[in-house]
Amino acid sequence: VQLVETGGGQVQAGDSLRLSCVPSGSTFSTYTMAWFRQAPGKERVFVAAINWSGRSTYYSDSVKGRFTISRDNAENTMYLQMNTLKPEDTAVYYCVKQIRPFGDVRLGPNQYGTWGQGTQVTVSS
Repeated sequence: VQLVETGGGQVQAGDSLRLSCVPSGSTFSTYTMAWFRQAPGKERVFVAAINWSGRSTYYSDSVKGRFTISRDNAENTMYLQMNTLKPEDTAVYYCVKQIRPFGDVRLGPNQYGTWGQGTQVTVSS
């Protein structure tokens, strides 16, 4: 199972980007999925999660109100719409899948077991 992220790039502060995540070799329709990010020299941190049905979402305080996580199980794709981007959003963004199906969106990082390779988002001021 491999998760493939696309959609990163270099933008100006205030711009928008949409990241996509597609699992290669497996479906994810029964798993909670999430986005994490890692800035240069910092630890990887949680950004947002969405449960298997898409009805429950959870965001870090730093992105709440600016980012929207969504999924289309029929298309086997998860998204992260990022609006009003700030320089501090600069990071590598990772798509990740929980270890067990039907997990809660508030579970910690140790409950995630399949990670993508990451996509770079760079926001300049």
